[in-house]
Amino acid sequence: MKAVPRSRYVLFGLIAGGGCLVDLVTKHWAFARLGMPGGPTHWLVADVFGLQTSLNEGALFGMGQGRVLWFAALAVVALLGVLAWLFLAGAARDRFLTVTLACVSAGILGNLYDRLALPGLYWNYASPWHELGEPVFAVRDWILVMIGPWHWPNFNVADSLLVCGAVLLALHAIRDARAERVSTPAA
Repeated sequence: MKAVPRSRYVLFGLIAGGGCLVDLVTKHWAFARLGMPGGPTHWLVADVFGLQTSLNEGALFGMGQGRVLWFAALAVVALLGVLAWLFLAGAARDRFLTVTLACVSAGILGNLYDRLALPGLYWNYASPWHELGEPVFAVRDWILVMIGPWHWPNFNVADSLLVCGAVLLALHAIRDARAERVSTPAA
């Protein structure tokens, strides 16, 4: 089996590290500028696109609220799986797959940072999952999109990287399936 080129480690590190850094810097900026959830929405395009902070104690679209530690553990397992697939199983020999999984890893790391309460935020309201003043173990979201009257769940750069990575991974799988069909003669 051919070794993974060193350039793939560098490419992965730059994208995963850079994406995570952009996510954390923008979250910090948004929460420092806009404050904790409950403040006004700052519309960039009236009733279409704006900035509004929110905290998500669940996962995609707010599912699984209150299961923060479970999602944090799942994130660690997913990240370890990505790293093993890329660098132990050798998937990083494929540049496209390296970029794709670096995007996914950046998203995992950015949201995991929040789930572990590393930003140092404290709840300014009580809910069934936390008391007023407790540390925030939740993902910081700040991008608001309205689709007509429908409020798309707030998201962040890490979420965008995860979605882009998932789409690219699906495209990679489709491309590989097509290549396999072309290279395999019909029976």
